Amino acid sequence: MKFQDLLKVSTGVALVVCASSAVFASSHREAPGVTEIPKVDNTDVYAFRSYEPGRQDYVTIISNFQPDQGPGNGPNYYTMDPDAVYEIHIDSNGDAREDLTYQFKFSNQLSGPKGITLNVGGVDQSIALRHVGQISSATDADLGEREVYTVTQITGDKRSGARGQLTSGGSATFVKPFDNAGNKSVPNYPAYANQFVYNNVAIPGCATQGRVFAGQRAEYFAVNLGPIFDLVNFVPIEGDNDPVYGNGSPFPGGITQSQDNQELIGKKNVTSLAIEIPIACLKGAGNGVIGVWSTASLPQARLLRPTPNTRMSDVQGGALVQVSRLGMPLVNEVVIGLPEKDLFNAAKPTQDGALASYVTNPTFPAILDALFRAPVNATLGTSFTNLAPTNFPRNDLVATFLTGIATLNQQSTVTASEMLRLNTAVNPTPQASQRTLGVVADDLAGFPNGRRPGDDVVDIVLRVAMGRLCYPVPIAGKPTNLGLCTPAQAPTGNVAYTDGAPSNAANIQNAFPYLNAPLRGAPRPQTQP
Repeated sequence: MKFQDLLKVSTGVALVVCASSAVFASSHREAPGVTEIPKVDNTDVYAFRSYEPGRQDYVTIISNFQPDQGPGNGPNYYTMDPDAVYEIHIDSNGDAREDLTYQFKFSNQLSGPKGITLNVGGVDQSIALRHVGQISSATDADLGEREVYTVTQITGDKRSGARGQLTSGGSATFVKPFDNAGNKSVPNYPAYANQFVYNNVAIPGCATQGRVFAGQRAEYFAVNLGPIFDLVNFVPIEGDNDPVYGNGSPFPGGITQSQDNQELIGKKNVTSLAIEIPIACLKGAGNGVIGVWSTASLPQARLLRPTPNTRMSDVQGGALVQVSRLGMPLVNEVVIGLPEKDLFNAAKPTQDGALASYVTNPTFPAILDALFRAPVNATLGTSFTNLAPTNFPRNDLVATFLTGIATLNQQSTVTASEMLRLNTAVNPTPQASQRTLGVVADDLAGFPNGRRPGDDVVDIVLRVAMGRLCYPVPIAGKPTNLGLCTPAQAPTGNVAYTDGAPSNAANIQNAFPYLNAPLRGAPRPQTQP
């Protein structure tokens, strides 16, 4: 397919740049509007063949919300928005339209008309906390409020398609665990939270059962966040030839891999909506490659109540309006122009906008060139005239982020649109053998073929943005030319670009829902490898 034809297929070409240039942060507080409504801020989406032993015939999809959760932020912690709908979408045939949607809808339930009450001097008073003793189960009397949710499968259009409820044990109601307030509140949080992993979930029209979980988890997005937005306040090249991140030539003064560079891992939590579905129930009529993205929507109208009551500080109504959207990581923070960021969050993949120049002529490589060309030449005694790729249009980025790579994860119908694309025919890589840099490290089950929690997408996308796919990549141990561009067009495409915040799949659990139990609220400080 010629690039001119590709532009005609969809107006969504701009989104690649979001992913290609925004190489330094996942979607945490990525647009002005969503910063005002953090309960519906979608931070990360993962989609991968399940690598838990014995689950290779399933796909796991995880959609994270509510960024930057401080472990000790009581007493209300991080409930979900009962007015919102949270949705995971799957395109099975490549037309950039959802064929299946899994809609999560939450509600809050007090344990009684006034929650937990105490008799104080003859007066029954509602306590100010959500709990008043140790919590060990979903029905614990010491928990004064619990969150429940439903999961609805929608076939076809997400608003007008056929609907059916997911159920467990005949019930369509699932329960979300209380957030990790600390060891005194929940002495064994991992065991407590495991009670809320639903292992035998009936899915409409699917002969095999799946799994569902919704609850707080430890953040595992590796990123050196603050210095990145301080005009990349470090040298973003591997400085000590780390065996995972290096390429044989340590760069003088380059950043080295260190947990000290983490600004989310070991410090923050998120809320995960996780679902595991048999591959056979996702493939549809396509070629086995599925597109995945997640959204959150709110009712269009909102009126603040002058006399609010329990969980009713406002009244909302009207049509649902999409306010958050995420597929590929690193999309909306530093590429989409400020006036269009909220528009991107509201757009469907079929309406991605005529912003093709952001993909074909991305700005981030040019920014790196402006920041580092002179220091690189001075340090190495070289005479680079440009560190950034010169293959315009950037067909390597179009393939990576908008259409899929023809030999890896391109759908039977090619519609340029921003979403994760996962080839379900590629066998999962066991946890112990996973390579942090995914496809560019000869691990075809990793990013950008879907995304696993341990994939270091910051470094992968940074290297791709700077031209890594213009050089042969190892496939089954053999250097393979993808034919998207040439080494001469990417003068630093083989450089080991990195932000110095390492990722390792071995540091997270090897079982659904994969992300670790959340950091506890007390005592502090908290650390996590």
